[in-house]
Amino acid sequence: MKYTTQELAFFTNSELIGNPKLIVKNLAFDSRSIYSSKNTAFIAINSSKNSGEKYIESTIEKGIEVIIAEKKTSDNPQITWIIVKNSLQFLRQLAKYHFENSYIKSIGITGSNGKTILKEWLYQSLWNEYQTVKSPKSFNSQIGLPLSLLQINAKHELGIFEVGISKPNEMELQEEIFHPNIGVLTYIGSAHSSNFENEAELIDEKIKLFKHSKTIIYNGDKELVVNKITNLHSSKKLISFGFKSNNDIHITNDYKNRQELVKVKIFDDEIEFEASTRDEATLSNALALISVLKELGFSNSKIVEKINALRAIEMRLEAVEGVRNNLIINDSYNLDLDSLKIAFQFIQEYNKPKKALVLTDFVDSDSHNPSFYKEVIDLVNEQNFKQVFLIGTEISNFAKDIKTNVFSFDSTSSFIESKSFEEIDNQLILLKGARKFEVERIKDILELRKHETRLEVNLNALLHNINVHKSLLKPETKMMAMVKANAYGLGSFEISEFLQHHHIDYLGVAVADEGADLRKKGITTPIIVMNPEQHSYRTVIEYNLEPEIYSFRVLELFCNELKKLGVTEKYPIHIKLETGMHRLGFKDDEISQLADFVANNNIKVQSIFSHLATADMPDEKSYVEFQLENFEKTSNKLINLLGYQPIRHILNSSGILNYTDNQYDMVRIGIGMMGIAYNDEIQKKLQNTVSFKTVISQISNINTGETVGYGRRFKAEKESKIATIPVGYADGIPRLIGNKIGKVNVQNQLISIVGTVCMDMLMVDVSDVTAKEGDDVIIFSEKPSLIDFANYCNTIPYEVLTSISPRVKRVYIKD
Repeated sequence: MKYTTQELAFFTNSELIGNPKLIVKNLAFDSRSIYSSKNTAFIAINSSKNSGEKYIESTIEKGIEVIIAEKKTSDNPQITWIIVKNSLQFLRQLAKYHFENSYIKSIGITGSNGKTILKEWLYQSLWNEYQTVKSPKSFNSQIGLPLSLLQINAKHELGIFEVGISKPNEMELQEEIFHPNIGVLTYIGSAHSSNFENEAELIDEKIKLFKHSKTIIYNGDKELVVNKITNLHSSKKLISFGFKSNNDIHITNDYKNRQELVKVKIFDDEIEFEASTRDEATLSNALALISVLKELGFSNSKIVEKINALRAIEMRLEAVEGVRNNLIINDSYNLDLDSLKIAFQFIQEYNKPKKALVLTDFVDSDSHNPSFYKEVIDLVNEQNFKQVFLIGTEISNFAKDIKTNVFSFDSTSSFIESKSFEEIDNQLILLKGARKFEVERIKDILELRKHETRLEVNLNALLHNINVHKSLLKPETKMMAMVKANAYGLGSFEISEFLQHHHIDYLGVAVADEGADLRKKGITTPIIVMNPEQHSYRTVIEYNLEPEIYSFRVLELFCNELKKLGVTEKYPIHIKLETGMHRLGFKDDEISQLADFVANNNIKVQSIFSHLATADMPDEKSYVEFQLENFEKTSNKLINLLGYQPIRHILNSSGILNYTDNQYDMVRIGIGMMGIAYNDEIQKKLQNTVSFKTVISQISNINTGETVGYGRRFKAEKESKIATIPVGYADGIPRLIGNKIGKVNVQNQLISIVGTVCMDMLMVDVSDVTAKEGDDVIIFSEKPSLIDFANYCNTIPYEVLTSISPRVKRVYIKD
């Protein structure tokens, strides 16, 4: 988009205060992710949980000159204000105006699964046929869709946009601003269905998008979907795809048989193509792609050509620890202007003072526009990179325009072989390259741990899970995130840095060393040390940590340390009460003495808290109530004696779900962040955060009667194929889950671990699976889940996660 401030106010019937001639090309709604202030306006969006107006001053500090808000919050004369009645409504009005005046052909994709992959595959197939714009990543929400539509410019001929909903009555609002010519309904499943009474209501809501569509393309494998679409939209052109033969476009042979090509009937014709991945989700997306391409007039041979040219879609940015204290942000899966902007937003979340960029030539049609690279270089210059490494003959022509240390190379290989490559240290390195440059090779060389076994942590899912728990709380209730034990094995600094960026109120660690390490790496969020040892009090004070105090002995020792160090201001402490856990804490009859001690020493009670012993056990509700009564009585007694109101907290993750009315002033979340809830209704709303993966090292054929592994505990009852996997009890896989107790996922099928789990390896029987060496193996993710794996191990998810060895590479991803 490109509008003056006067036009923005006029189109939306808003009030303009300031310069009417400023140009706005971008809207930012998250102050933390602003990567460029040039031609950018900040829109302060208010919700029941937060107010964007709180962040206006910080955006002004970043150089933003145009603010869109519901009220004026500053008298800064340099700022131009657009005052609106409702910020979200302003965004919707502007997007609707922009879309309806663009006159492009449009494809709208909705459904439960597959929206983003289908969109990206369509873009791969169509960008060189039409001037095409698409939703960035998975921008499809009430905010994401309008922002996506505002990317349309005068040159675009085709727009491909995802449309998502999470509750009833949202699609009507989405359709009001975006009415696609071609509507696509992917698979309808359980994703995002928790707020709907049943599947029928979910389908009814999804297909509202097609109100004004001329063509509807839909997955026709579910009879309910077919009936609803044909009854409601019989006057439109309808095209169905799926695995069942009643669909217009369907697979006609056994697609699992890798000896054959996949054969697809398209109305009265048939095509065939190779498919390296043959799970139902991938092939369903392929059928949807074929359907759209056919509707757009492509010949069968051209469709096969497009399918054969598809590359894997990695819808994520990943962060991995690198050599020489580098942090590698790998986003080398695709390269266009939109994905570059998103990558620049992403790295705002990291506080490494030095950042480097590796950037290649662009290969899409936009790059041939003379002004394209100028826009790219302007964006790069605003990011304050310490070093920029350019790869490719086109982008290297612009090296002279980059305002930092810049190095140019013809190829990725020449960069890897250079002295500059060897000297990168202590930096965040963003890898952004077109696929043909194979920039991922740089990651492979620079990453610290080469072990193919990896623990993937999805940061978006972690934030989603926090927000699900927050939705149960009052807006003013604070949240403390437990990051002890290396954040349950996920990586304490990486998780803490992400949570700090998203304004978590407190972090909780077990011992002072954990908190000190976080402070050394730049974490400034308040940190509570839940079990500070006597010898660590100096560390607690030096690193501005806040200790749990549970007895007079530790209270006296801590206050003595404060005196030794000459601390003059009242130091915050957190008082633990004994309410029935019988582990640590002050008892009711000690409260008067405690209050006297606090009054006569240089300390302030920041919070009063306790632990529930049975918050996750429905049969123990009476004991929870007993503890809650004790906490209420004892904490009130202490508060009255202190004469001021500290924060109170007693609920953990399970407590948030099962005893929400007792949330007090703060709650503590731990395993809930990982997507684990001992509450069936909430579990449906949570997303999987952690995936433990490895690969098949070798596949061996064994004869009937032959044995496998130490102790010969597996004996083949028939000719079998045994896969060896490079993960064992040194990585966190207990020996007890061998001998067909535990299972792993190969080619989306659960298969048994056979024989004895070794220190560095285990074996699985892949006789009934189409598998090859190098294939991915899922130890746990969604299938089997973390809970499933914990059950194999006869333990709980906490122990599983904290047992995963440090030698296992942690990879942090954002979908």
